Amino acid sequence: MKSLFFSLALLFIGTSFAQKDAAVMKMDGESVYKSEFLSIYLKNNPSPKYDKVSLDEYMDLFQKFKLKVAEAEALGYDTIPKLKKELEGYRKQLAFPYLIDSSQNQALVFEAYERTRFEIRASHILISVNPNALPADTLAAYNRLMGLKARLDKGEDFASVAKMKNGSDDPSVQNNGGDLGYFTAFQMVYPFEDNAYKTAVGQISNPFRTRYGYHIVKVTDKRQARGTIKVAHLMISTGKEVSQEAKDNAEKKINEIYQKLLTGAKWDEMVALNSDDAGTSKKGGELPAFGSGTTQRMVPVFEDAAYTLKKDGDICAPIKTDYGYHIIKRLEWTDVKSFDLAKKEIQMKVNKDERSKKTQDSFVAKLKAKYKYSNAGLKPTNWFVSSIDSTYFMGKWNYDNLKSNKVMFTLNKKKFKQKDFAEYLLKNYRGIKKDLPSTVVAMQVKNWEKAAILEYEESQLANKYPEYKALVNEYHDGILLYEVMSDKVWNKAVKDTSGLRSFFNQNRDKYQWPNRVDATIYECLNADIASKVSSMLANDTINSKHVLDVVNKDSELNLKVKMNKFDVTQTPTLKDKDLVLGVNKMYEFEGKFYVVKVSNKLPVMRKEFTEAKGAITSDYQNYLEQEWIKELRIKHPIVIFYDVLYTLGK
Repeated sequence: MKSLFFSLALLFIGTSFAQKDAAVMKMDGESVYKSEFLSIYLKNNPSPKYDKVSLDEYMDLFQKFKLKVAEAEALGYDTIPKLKKELEGYRKQLAFPYLIDSSQNQALVFEAYERTRFEIRASHILISVNPNALPADTLAAYNRLMGLKARLDKGEDFASVAKMKNGSDDPSVQNNGGDLGYFTAFQMVYPFEDNAYKTAVGQISNPFRTRYGYHIVKVTDKRQARGTIKVAHLMISTGKEVSQEAKDNAEKKINEIYQKLLTGAKWDEMVALNSDDAGTSKKGGELPAFGSGTTQRMVPVFEDAAYTLKKDGDICAPIKTDYGYHIIKRLEWTDVKSFDLAKKEIQMKVNKDERSKKTQDSFVAKLKAKYKYSNAGLKPTNWFVSSIDSTYFMGKWNYDNLKSNKVMFTLNKKKFKQKDFAEYLLKNYRGIKKDLPSTVVAMQVKNWEKAAILEYEESQLANKYPEYKALVNEYHDGILLYEVMSDKVWNKAVKDTSGLRSFFNQNRDKYQWPNRVDATIYECLNADIASKVSSMLANDTINSKHVLDVVNKDSELNLKVKMNKFDVTQTPTLKDKDLVLGVNKMYEFEGKFYVVKVSNKLPVMRKEFTEAKGAITSDYQNYLEQEWIKELRIKHPIVIFYDVLYTLGK
């Protein structure tokens, strides 16, 4: 609910204007100007009407919005830690596009798109090493990998070297010899993807590092991307440790199902009744889309079978994977999109990917040049090198002994000092591995400088970019509006049980049952089944369970039964039907056939409190909001300048 309300709330928030034109409204002595109101009005009315009725209606909505936000601020909602944290999260998201090297970012977007047009097949050898490993451990891992590469350079088989003792640390290597199959952009961590795409077919890369350790990659093939495909499957599981007899039975079963499908059996029905994939069997076996432009991958034999299907709706003959036997049905295939169509989606992926680090590093370098960055050198860091000890890695270090506060670097005449760095160290000790103090301090100084420079630039965004400032204000007001409405209206109505009861008693005549029938509705697959149901119901001793058991003996899809007290006016299958007591004549509705047995007709009557609670709560919320608005109009006086308001559009 919050996301929906929030998006709607933003409609009432517009850009702040520097232009001080005629005021259209005053609240608490502060003016809202014609240009601002007009912008918001146009934002919410693509085909605006400037007549008195339309302007008055919108002004009323706008006033209520302003009153609620003003009250939230008066109550201190903008100081609540939870809400401040939430706003900070939104602000960080909004700031991100302004804190990257846009030219490099676009180059990375195009690079990623070009890579999605092709798929790489590669094998790799991994020597695991922690990202924060000690230098000695890092060097040992590197040397070990170089030893394996030397063997490959002499012509030894890649898979054999990968599988040998002290070979690859990839746990799957004994099964695949390091072969990763085909992949495309965004399906591997970026450094791995980057090196694979930059290595020619048949060649072995130089060693490179990812967060998993050191790798070498051998590219074995490169092909045109096959596009994105969505399929459904029916699976008969075999498991990894079952008898040959069980495997033979599974194969026999999948072949029988396949023959039934070829001769007209319904796919969804066969999946629901037979598939061992519990996660998909209730939804026709549908799987997430995979292939180019996705991060989803399937085992190669499954993917290859899926891509052989020529058109939507085609099914393949049974295939075998490690999971069992599968029949695959093609649902939808999409070719690789053009750059213009794919750009937005790829942009989002690039911004969430490791690639974004490159754009930020480049941006920081440009900021340093722009703001005349200067570094004080190593002297200010000497104290930290001598002070850092084992307590730092446990989060117990302090800088009480730091008597000076020397400048460490300057940016746009702003001085960043030792105590600023000390505070950063205190907040950012988690994940830092024990190492020489000089190494730890050097790494943290680098991290701090980048973070501090980006934070400084972020603090300037509101002054530089009016659209950014406006968006931040939108989220600020939207968050406050949701919280104050929750407290003053929505949650209050739910919790105020005595108020709800009192409101109900004062408005009892409003909550009534319309014409209803106490009935059993039999929804039949076809006319023949409906006729059979009608014949069975002619016998008063036969109940609905017996009818279900008989009719659905061959298929659960033949008949569905619903028993309830139905509102005739609100039930599509009963609307406008001249129902009588007993078994009514069968009729067709939207391709299905219905037989309705009416046991009682219920007259218009008042609802009990529990029966109307949902509607009562909603109405009570509206009542509370109206009363609250009356109070707010007194607390936050508003003056409307109608002579200005009615000039909009003129």
